[in-house]
Amino acid sequence: MDFTLTDEQVLLRDTARALLTKECPTTLVRAHLDDPSAADPLWRHLRDWVVLGDGPLVDQCLFLEECGAVAAPGPYFATSVLYLPLLRALGYDDQADEVAAGELTGTVAWAGLDGRWTFDTPSHGVRAFVLEADRVDRVAVRYPGPSIWPFATDLRVRRVGSLDSTRRLFEVEVDESDRGQLAHQGDLERWIERATVALAAELLGTARTLLERTIQYAKERVQFDNPIGSFQAVQHKLADMALAVERGWSAVYYAAMCVDADHPDRHRAAHVAKAAAGAAATRSAKDGIQIHGGVGYTWEHDLHLFIRRAYASEHLLGTQSWHHDRLADLLLD
Repeated sequence: MDFTLTDEQVLLRDTARALLTKECPTTLVRAHLDDPSAADPLWRHLRDWVVLGDGPLVDQCLFLEECGAVAAPGPYFATSVLYLPLLRALGYDDQADEVAAGELTGTVAWAGLDGRWTFDTPSHGVRAFVLEADRVDRVAVRYPGPSIWPFATDLRVRRVGSLDSTRRLFEVEVDESDRGQLAHQGDLERWIERATVALAAELLGTARTLLERTIQYAKERVQFDNPIGSFQAVQHKLADMALAVERGWSAVYYAAMCVDADHPDRHRAAHVAKAAAGAAATRSAKDGIQIHGGVGYTWEHDLHLFIRRAYASEHLLGTQSWHHDRLADLLLD
C-alpha cells in the first residue's frame, strides 16, 4: 500500500495548515472558552471546507489533522464529519448539497448517556454527547429502529460540562415515540466507521502538536547548564511520543484508504485507527506535561488546551479499551 501523498493532497494539507495557523491562534481558542461566538470568524473560513465530507476520507483526514493541531473550535467537525455524511447515507441529497456549500450547519444526537454510538436505544429519552447543539441549524436525531429524523430544531438541550471546552457537549431530550426515516444498518455502520477514522485523524493532529511543543520546550529549557533535551530520560520520553504518533499516522491513513476503497478490512482498521490515535494523543499529553514540569500545569500556558482536547476526543466515539474489545470480537467471531 502506497502512503505517498499526491501533489493535490500535499497542496490541501499545506493550504489547511497555513489557513488554520493564521486564523486559529491559541488566543482565539481561549476566547472561545468564554464566548462561543469568538469562533464565528474561523467558521467563515472553514465553511468552504465542509464539502470534504462528501469526498475521499483521506483528503478529509489531512484537513482534520490540521484542525486537531490547532484545537479548532466551532461546528466544523459536527457539520462536515457527522451531519453531512449522514444526510448522504439517508438519501437527502438536496439538503446535503446545502450543507456541503456551507449554507447550513448540523450535528447528530445519537449516543445514550453511556456515550456509546451503538444501535441500542436508551429508554430514558436523552441523547448525550451532542456536539454544538445550541449553535447549529439542524440536529439529526436517532430514534428506535434505527430511524433518523435529520431536520430537528428547537429541541430542549442542556449544556454538559466537559474537560474540553473547545468542543461543547450537550444532552438533548427526545420523545422515544417519534419516528424518522428508517435507515439501513449497514449504511449507518459505514457512516460511523468513517466518522471514527476522521476523529482519529484529528486526534493525531493534536498529538503532533503536543509532541512538537514538547520538543521545542526541551530544546529551550536549561537545567544544570544544559538543555533538558540532552538528558537521556527526557530523550526516551520524546522518542516514545514520536513512535506513538508515527504508529497512529500509519493506522489512521491505512484505515482511511480502506474506507475509501470499501475494503473488507475497513471494520478492523477503523478500530485500530481510533485506538492508535488515542494512544498517541494520551501518551503525548502525559509525557508532554511531565517534560514541561510545573509550567505545564498553569492556566496561562497553552499546553492544557491540547491536553484537554486529547483526553476528551479519546473518549468520543469509543475509548482505546472499547475499540480493543471490538477488535477482539472481530477476531473471535
